[in-house]
Amino acid sequence: MPTRRTVVLGTVASGIAMQTRNLLAKASQPATPVNFDVPAGACDCHTHIHGDAEKFPFFAGRVYTPETALPEEMAALHNSLHIQRVVIVTPSVYGTDNSPTLYGMKARGADARGVAVIDEKTPESELEAMDRTGIRGIRINLLTGGTNDPAVARQRFHTGVDRVKGRNWHVQFYTNLKIVSALKDQFGESPVPLVFDHFAGAEAALGTDQPGFSDLLGLVKSGKAYVKISGAYRASKAAPDYADVIPLAKALIAANPDRIVWGTDWPHPDAVTPPGKKPTDVTPLLQIDDGRLLNQLPMWAPDAAIREKILVTNPERHYGFDGRRAYHLPRV
Repeated sequence: MPTRRTVVLGTVASGIAMQTRNLLAKASQPATPVNFDVPAGACDCHTHIHGDAEKFPFFAGRVYTPETALPEEMAALHNSLHIQRVVIVTPSVYGTDNSPTLYGMKARGADARGVAVIDEKTPESELEAMDRTGIRGIRINLLTGGTNDPAVARQRFHTGVDRVKGRNWHVQFYTNLKIVSALKDQFGESPVPLVFDHFAGAEAALGTDQPGFSDLLGLVKSGKAYVKISGAYRASKAAPDYADVIPLAKALIAANPDRIVWGTDWPHPDAVTPPGKKPTDVTPLLQIDDGRLLNQLPMWAPDAAIREKILVTNPERHYGFDGRRAYHLPRV
């Protein structure tokens, strides 16, 4: 039976969110109903918040400018997907300003965790404060800025590890398989957990034999790394079902189902500024059907028990959710 909390979230999602969306943003909402039973306590482990630019100004050095995507819209998304929990990740457009992520986390309360972006100037006091709010890791984004130099990746990795190793946090990478291979030995010796975004940059069209994928599988199998089977549309050009992603997802899950988590990558920012436009010009968000994306999961993991690990158990353990499943969002 829906709880008062569910009703409140649903009201926010269907009312305020749609009004906000019409006025301020064009973040996509699911067009396809979920076609399998999503377990209670499920978590979307990769999302972003793009706040009102007047309240949350963008980083001057950004390479693109996204449309607004607000917590109310995210509530609508997750109400449709029957997702209770969320991990919000600071996107590159804010540099090291994590206030939009904290804003989104506050809106979701105990059902939210976050991943921050920091640098050498970020004081320890700020890390301590973010830890209290539910931040559980830092993100190193190499791919959006086009960084493909192993030396740069190695330096940023070691710096990141030094900042978080005493905090029970992890280091999250947005990179590609070339970097995974180049740093596999250092990754294998990491004193903190590692997380790779979006299939670690694997290209679905190249299959499981592509260079570097076996190194990724080795890190997953050893338990040293988690992989987010998220943003399938970033790995594949085979829209709308991205069938060529299936072998990658199945191989990663088979390597170690305890090290796999799932995410939407909502609100699907397009990090490539169109020709003739400046990075400060607003680039429309990609229109991705997250219902259709979520419906791929049973193809990747036919066993319901494995899906529960990916959606519930692994996020609970890794992001430090309390394990209680207070409510289950109703079907709509």
